[in-house]
Amino acid sequence: MSQAIVVQTTTGSSADAEKLAETIIQHAKGACVQIVGPMTSVYQWQGAIQKEEEFLVSIKTTSQVFSSLAELIRQHHSYEVPEIIALPIVDGSSAYLQWVADSVS
Repeated sequence: MSQAIVVQTTTGSSADAEKLAETIIQHAKGACVQIVGPMTSVYQWQGAIQKEEEFLVSIKTTSQVFSSLAELIRQHHSYEVPEIIALPIVDGSSAYLQWVADSVS
């Protein structure tokens, strides 16, 4: 079975998050995309501390499609340097993990 992972990114608006989520599902790069927010992100960018409202986009997928998913995110993201990180799923329901694997290509 494929290694299940969670890929995270953030967007600046709910509309951007929903559009990105739909694109990911349409391209079969994620089994499920969840959007959380708004939340406040504090970070350093171009030498200054920034504080922005963002939306967390959490994608259930597999390590086999990470590269193509990351490229899809970069192509459809409004940020110059979007967050694209992968977190391992160390265990879970075998039926759910199989569904994730079967849902991506």
